[in-house]
Amino acid sequence: MKLAEALALRADAARRAEQLRARIVASARFQEGETPAEDAAALLGEVGEVLGELETLIRRINRTNAATGVDGGTLTDALARRNVLRLRHSVVTSAADAAVGEGQRGFRQLRSELKMIPALPVAQLRSQADDLARQLREVDTLIQRTNWEVDLLD
Repeated sequence: MKLAEALALRADAARRAEQLRARIVASARFQEGETPAEDAAALLGEVGEVLGELETLIRRINRTNAATGVDGGTLTDALARRNVLRLRHSVVTSAADAAVGEGQRGFRQLRSELKMIPALPVAQLRSQADDLARQLREVDTLIQRTNWEVDLLD
């Protein structure tokens, strides 16, 4: 099985576990004289199996990520780089948006009103955000390609 397939199975197992949790909560109590919509105890057993599968997948994915070399490091390193690039891009973009007053009143109605002046170099921040977005795309492409090339470890 390829790593990408395991990632899809992990997402599916997490989704199934959440759906089962919601069904358990809905069936955990019922009115006297009525029958519950579903057997909460059976659902608990089912979610236990799904969570066991999820744990196994997560362990194997993590082992594979740590053992797979890419771009002078491991796949785990590339994932960390991607996460930090996303955060950097978000911070720089938010700073540029705030400096131009996006989402705020940006005009003066009267000459006596105070004029708002950017405290940050907006053009430079936009350029930096573009560069971060490019780096993010490159790292993400590398990760996605690796996910489809690497076999999942046991």
